[in-house]
Amino acid sequence: MVDHKRQKTINLVSLVLALAAIFSEYFGYRTLYVFLKPLTTISILALLFFIPKGGLTKFTKLILVALIFCLIGDVLLLNQAYFVFGLVAFLLAHILFIVAFIKHKGFWFHWVSFVILFLIGGAIFFWLKPDLGDFMVPVLFYVLVITSMAWQGLGLYLRNKAKTYAWIAWAVLFFMLSDTLLAINKFKAPFDYASVLILVTYWLSIALIANAAYNIGLGEKS
Repeated sequence: MVDHKRQKTINLVSLVLALAAIFSEYFGYRTLYVFLKPLTTISILALLFFIPKGGLTKFTKLILVALIFCLIGDVLLLNQAYFVFGLVAFLLAHILFIVAFIKHKGFWFHWVSFVILFLIGGAIFFWLKPDLGDFMVPVLFYVLVITSMAWQGLGLYLRNKAKTYAWIAWAVLFFMLSDTLLAINKFKAPFDYASVLILVTYWLSIALIANAAYNIGLGEKS
């Protein structure tokens, strides 16, 4: 029986940091938020550094690198002047997630999930399209990539109903939701509590992915 005390401790630290970051952003403590936002992501991805050497597979390594790109994206998005660079960082993260999922269990084509996810992605894009301006092509490419990531991540669970794969399935859907909320807030119309909802869904997503990868690294899936 594996002792998950360390995992629980890191998750608790990440939760406290996330709540503090959300509080500081919502109430306008900008300097504190700039410090806490990347620190929260660092805390989440730090879990993977505690995977035993024998559990460091291509999958867990790819997930770690993907989360590091998420961290880079977090830092870049703190300054709207670097929005495009932040977009690229997250795009690379999603591509690495796709590669990790495929490396882990192989490419899987599931018609129903493919149609549903890409219809949702397409509907979101065409709804946003009139307001995208010069960002139309980059956002289209981003939507295609993150939808593909969600499709392959969900596929892991559809093939194997293990708890760890359920975490990945929820994670990719939360990531899609988080990025959709971010796009609506930036391109369509700013809305109340946008930053709170974006951060909650984003950190929940990467925390689920990190914990799933950690469990897989320990040889646990159920």
